[in-house]
Amino acid sequence: MCVPVDSELPDLGLTRPLPSGAPVALTTTDGSPFRAFVAQAVESSGTGFVVLPDMRGLFSFYERLTEALASVGFDAVAIDYFGRTSGIEPRDPEDDPWPALGIYSAEQASDDVGVAITHLRESLGVGRVVVLGFCFGGLISIREGYADHAVDGVIAAYGGPAEWGNFPSAFERIGEFRVPVLGLFAEADQVVPVEDVRDFDAALNEAGKPHEITIYAGAPHSFFDRDHAEWADASRDAWDRIVAFGRAC
Repeated sequence: MCVPVDSELPDLGLTRPLPSGAPVALTTTDGSPFRAFVAQAVESSGTGFVVLPDMRGLFSFYERLTEALASVGFDAVAIDYFGRTSGIEPRDPEDDPWPALGIYSAEQASDDVGVAITHLRESLGVGRVVVLGFCFGGLISIREGYADHAVDGVIAAYGGPAEWGNFPSAFERIGEFRVPVLGLFAEADQVVPVEDVRDFDAALNEAGKPHEITIYAGAPHSFFDRDHAEWADASRDAWDRIVAFGRAC
């Protein structure tokens, strides 16, 4: 069973109203439509974000997060993972995602990210792209660090670098990482072992790859979305690091 969703964002210290985003339908490279949500910055920094939700896919929390990114100058698009299995109709985020995710491949995920990147560049005119993922989305985001897409940075929030399901280990590709990595992890994560995070940090160090890894003491998995009320300081710090990273790319 999935944990009940929370559509409210953490306190991010935003000083202006969120710009209104809108749903869009994008198309995978194998011809399936999938849901996405786009928010355009009023004063664009020229950097766009691809937002990869947790395993429950695209729902209101990530729509609001996309609008929050737009409020600080980043054009942003959040994508769903279930176009091939469920079409473009919104899913109940409390439905079991495992049947669909169990057949969702690393190649399909990378293709979908590529479609979102193309939308940012061609429809919104961004010059630089950052991929930001949470949980399952963070797992995908890490692997965008060595993918063929022309991105400028990747951010993974509690997404694992080790082999998982149809996704190969990122440790085997450390030497191929070509963009800066920001990792936001939880010390008490019950899904991504903190030992994997420390090994990932050490491997990036040894390979000389630019990165910043933060491990929040005592924090659980999904502290930014499901548990932000209890982990407000960690959530605000994570947000500040996301914004700073995006502005530096």
